[in-house]
Amino acid sequence: MTLPPGPRMPVALQSLGWAKRPYPLMKRCRERYGDLFTLRLLHSGSWVFLCDPEDVKGVFTAPQGTLGVALANPLLEPVLGSHSVMLLEEPAHMARRRLMLPPFHGQRMATDAETTAAVVREQLRGWPVGEPFELWPRMQAITQEVIVRSVFGPDDEGRLERVKALLGRMTAVLNDARRLNLAAALGPRWLANEKGFRAAKAPLEQALLEEVERRRRAGENSRRDIVSILIDARYEDGGAMDEADVRDELMTLLTDGPTSSSLAWTFERLLRHPEKLARLRDEILAGEEEAYLDAVVKETLRLCPPVPVVVRRLLKPLRLGGYDLPAGTVVAPCVYLIHRDQAIYPQPRHFLPERFLDRPPGTYTWIPFGGGTRRCLAASFAEVEMKGVLRTVLGEVELRPAEGDSEHARRSAISFSPDRSGRAIVEPRRSDPVNPEEERWQSKPIYS
Repeated sequence: MTLPPGPRMPVALQSLGWAKRPYPLMKRCRERYGDLFTLRLLHSGSWVFLCDPEDVKGVFTAPQGTLGVALANPLLEPVLGSHSVMLLEEPAHMARRRLMLPPFHGQRMATDAETTAAVVREQLRGWPVGEPFELWPRMQAITQEVIVRSVFGPDDEGRLERVKALLGRMTAVLNDARRLNLAAALGPRWLANEKGFRAAKAPLEQALLEEVERRRRAGENSRRDIVSILIDARYEDGGAMDEADVRDELMTLLTDGPTSSSLAWTFERLLRHPEKLARLRDEILAGEEEAYLDAVVKETLRLCPPVPVVVRRLLKPLRLGGYDLPAGTVVAPCVYLIHRDQAIYPQPRHFLPERFLDRPPGTYTWIPFGGGTRRCLAASFAEVEMKGVLRTVLGEVELRPAEGDSEHARRSAISFSPDRSGRAIVEPRRSDPVNPEEERWQSKPIYS
């Protein structure tokens, strides 16, 4: 069976290009080879990138038993653990997914929205006024605090301060540029055994296990935080998740890098487009229906998706784009290239939230959270959280960019963040609406 064409350079060079400059590499490959092309990567074999929505549909609607897990990020298994729902194969994945769904729907979402607003107001008190600062670390602090409160609920005895401190330590270790490069080059096994990573992860895992065991000893109660829901959840046969299962699901929930990166990008883009920022702020202050807020979030996730590809491993042969792909091949619906296809999105490199006011996003053309039966469980939670942060920040303070030019993408632990961390300046709230013509900052398309 023949795979689609791709670069002929050695595997090591293709892997280096993918690790260091994935966006230019994907762009060049599509220009040269078309909507299907193959990269050969260390530690994971041949990847077939898919840029045609019809091929994406073919993957997301493939018959049961055709697709398995494949890892786009070498940090996932070492960080999340092999029991995470993200890494389980069928049928275990679907059984676990059913247990994980309740915390991300219904009344819990309303509770989490209230939690987000409260956390943002608390965090805003520590933001400097009138001097440049980095938004991305502030977004990390917000999203980590929100998810810790949502997962564990009220903390009457201060036990979770230790969890938050350990989580912050592990996040810093994972975002170390040298460690990221080595993990990309040497693979997940290297990271799993790396001394600094193990020293950061082990005490966090232990703290989570202790909290799970404490809750189990206390027995069932009326708490409706996520950890209590997971402990009380039962499979169809009446069995419960064991401690390792719950621990890995908690690690999955707590490692919330994509949402903080997406928030940093949202502010970065709005600050380069003062007329769009003014429109959004006016909508928020007027208490309107938030159609534009929703469009801003969706456009950010289109232009700056949390991950550049969705990856699956073929367990059975599958025909895509005229090729009979063999079992073992990794197929990669390419989020980045589909989201920048001019035939789908006119002016694809420009930040235009208005495009989503006129039409909803397509199932196979807007895929920041993947699709099919393995679509991100927390997709709705992430969008609600992003809207809550934007609504509260823009309702409380004025922001302007610290520098004039747009920021570019850099690899962080789980996703891609602004390369200068979204530098901004907070100003006191103005009494009159901002005139978008008062100031214009240079706005270049990003990810060039």
